[in-house]
Amino acid sequence: MTTHVLTLSCPDRAGLVHAVSGWVVSAGGNILDSQQFSDMAEQMFYLRLHIDFAGEPTPDDLAVGFSLVADDFDMDFRFFVAESPMRTLVLVSKEGHCLNDLLYRQSIGALNIAIPAVVSNHRDLERLAQSYDVPFHHVPVTAETKASAETHLMQLASELDIDLIVLARYMQVLSDETCEVFDDRIINIHHSFLPSFKGAKPYHQAYDRGVKLIGATAHYVTADLDEGPIIAQAVTPVDHRMTPADLAAAGRDVESQTLSRAVRLHAEARVIRSGHRTIVFD
Repeated sequence: MTTHVLTLSCPDRAGLVHAVSGWVVSAGGNILDSQQFSDMAEQMFYLRLHIDFAGEPTPDDLAVGFSLVADDFDMDFRFFVAESPMRTLVLVSKEGHCLNDLLYRQSIGALNIAIPAVVSNHRDLERLAQSYDVPFHHVPVTAETKASAETHLMQLASELDIDLIVLARYMQVLSDETCEVFDDRIINIHHSFLPSFKGAKPYHQAYDRGVKLIGATAHYVTADLDEGPIIAQAVTPVDHRMTPADLAAAGRDVESQTLSRAVRLHAEARVIRSGHRTIVFD
């Protein structure tokens, strides 16, 4: 069974749901699930539909048919094949907890992604990737080779037909050009509740401040470092008895879970960008 997901955003006005659902019926579709949100402050409307269409239309076919409705209501929209795994390139450095979680969830079908390769600027996690039969690419990065390394990365993404890049604790900053090419298609995990504790040794910073909660933030990557739209966040309680090492251990769990949740939401087309914010239909 092949089904499709339609996501859209447009200025809010009367008749939107009627127009969209009417087109679905006329196109031979049956709505399996519907989620919508009207942002009263911004006067914007957001919709996610899961649809079963008769026959085997492609997303391009559906987009052509829907364009008349979209033009009438100034809609920004996309169609996705719901069952098609999103081809995902995972970038890592030396810490493997997020990578391991993504690889495991993919292997049991808990994430609608396919990971054709793992790229790292170190070799520490090569055996982990190989244990899941995922090709590992070692692309060292220095100040002198940073530009050529990123060119290599982009070539690999093109060759593998990559839909999504995930920074699973990849400790390199991507160029503005790469962020622009993969706009809203790069997800990063930040080891704190942004904007708190940026920079080096975040868990030492948290320890020094005597925090009672630590968290993680998964967000889209933009040219502004750690300022991209937030997709998912989570926290876990801590207390005065915990050392920085204890906080880091607890943080690894929440980072892994938060990143995997953000990847799942994106891969299932449940996230719609709204300026610096996101609308998430979980």
